[in-house]
Amino acid sequence: MNLMKLRIVELLEQHKKITAVADALGLKQPTVTFHMKSLEQDLGVKLFETRTGKIYLTEAGRALYHYSIKINSLAHEAQRVVKEFDQLGRGTLKIGASYVPGTYILPRIISSFTKLHPRINLTVVVKPAPVIKDLLLNHEIDLGILSCEPFQFPPLFAETFCEDEMVLIFSPQHRLASIPQLNPEQLLNIPFILHSPESSTRQMTMKWEQSNRIELNGQLELDSLEAIKQVVMLGEGISFISRLAVNKEVERGELECRQIPHNQYKRYVYYTYNLDRSPSTLMDSFVNHLQKSIPV
Repeated sequence: MNLMKLRIVELLEQHKKITAVADALGLKQPTVTFHMKSLEQDLGVKLFETRTGKIYLTEAGRALYHYSIKINSLAHEAQRVVKEFDQLGRGTLKIGASYVPGTYILPRIISSFTKLHPRINLTVVVKPAPVIKDLLLNHEIDLGILSCEPFQFPPLFAETFCEDEMVLIFSPQHRLASIPQLNPEQLLNIPFILHSPESSTRQMTMKWEQSNRIELNGQLELDSLEAIKQVVMLGEGISFISRLAVNKEVERGELECRQIPHNQYKRYVYYTYNLDRSPSTLMDSFVNHLQKSIPV
């Protein structure tokens, strides 16, 4: 079994066509077909099946696909790490961030880091925290910056960067604005703007509802922090959100915020990486830069 065959498995799952795989790899179609048959002979099991003119992975093929992704990513990482020894000051760094740090923390840090290392190639992917964890486990990114509750998720190593306080937000004209300290029952029957189901904020909101034995009036669901803020500013809706995301609006008087009543859940921003992945010199440099940028 070689890397080319595993790459074919990965691409077939994506494209379902031998022609597309051949084009992506710069090979001829008969060569791709040869590698497919050779792989099935090597493993002694059927990996591919044709249906309606497309190639699909069998159950055994999908099991192999899971490992193909990891092996191909590790091979790419190995090439990158070795090349860095011959490219002083160069390199590629892939960072995954959840929405709060990706929007309100990382831009300033990345800007100052790239000024120190102008020849590097830096990529940032912004996704929900659970997705970033999966990308780290599959060796698809080097470093994750997550806003979430404390977690243990071997083989991921996590270090706290700063606290990410969650607050309740509403319009300055909202009737809650006249109440300095709220209780959970006062939030009943008020239109509540929900975050997307996969977000850590949505998960925390559900836990808060359960612990306080109430059900919020979730009329609207949005997957954009900026959209949530705009809807709250313009209407009667309320929402839970990171204080980091609303500091400017609160200072300008565009939003009001309060502590979430009876909230026992803490959230933090972590930087995390896979202990099974060899850290590059560039990643170590970025982590050191990150540590120097921790808010006081």
